[in-house]
Amino acid sequence: MAPHPLTEPSSQMLIVEHLNQYYGGSHILRDLSFDVPMGQVTTLLGRNGVGKTTLLKSLMGLVPIKTGSVRIENEGQTRDISAAPAHARVRAGIGYVPQGREIFPRLTVEENLQMGLASCPGGTPIPPRIFEMFPVLKQMMKRRGGDLSGGQQQQLAIGRALAFGPRLLILDEPTEGIQPSIIKDIERAIRSLAESGEMAILLVEQYYDFARSLADNYLLMERGEIIQRGRGGDMERDGVREKISV
Repeated sequence: MAPHPLTEPSSQMLIVEHLNQYYGGSHILRDLSFDVPMGQVTTLLGRNGVGKTTLLKSLMGLVPIKTGSVRIENEGQTRDISAAPAHARVRAGIGYVPQGREIFPRLTVEENLQMGLASCPGGTPIPPRIFEMFPVLKQMMKRRGGDLSGGQQQQLAIGRALAFGPRLLILDEPTEGIQPSIIKDIERAIRSLAESGEMAILLVEQYYDFARSLADNYLLMERGEIIQRGRGGDMERDGVREKISV
């Protein structure tokens, strides 16, 4: 399947073409092609087990892809990162917030955020805007990550991914197990990041209303394939809610 860009090609930050992934004899991802535009939120939806997290791990180089290509736009040039290791993809400008957050529980909030600066020159400060988006992190700088609530840990995971200034932010189910008040904080943060025009955002989400509120574009997965795509404002008309309900 050829990609179906929803904006002009020059605005694409991430370009995925004909990506296939296998586990043993199982064909998990099937010829996926899509783009993630700069300055927009692209939401990937689908029921559990359709391959969403496997796709993100493939994009991050955590599992090797079988066939296909993953390319990113960097300073006006397109770079193929299909075979690049995970650390090289981070250096190329990709920030990743995995499902389950995966913060360092024994490190302080400050130390967790500093881990996000590992690819930056020594002495690079934590960007102030992280504390503007998530003020609670400023208040808890010396507290261990494992002592934070689930919602606070999610804010910390997002802050860590933002610390080095990514041009593409990938989030895997950021609302999972999070209280409604913090979901609103995370929603506001994602929207402000997209509206800044500094980065592209790929959001994998099960919570339909959250996904719909943020999506500029959507992708719908089923059995390892993208079966539908469109504008975020058309999700209701396109019947996306019904197609992801159990």
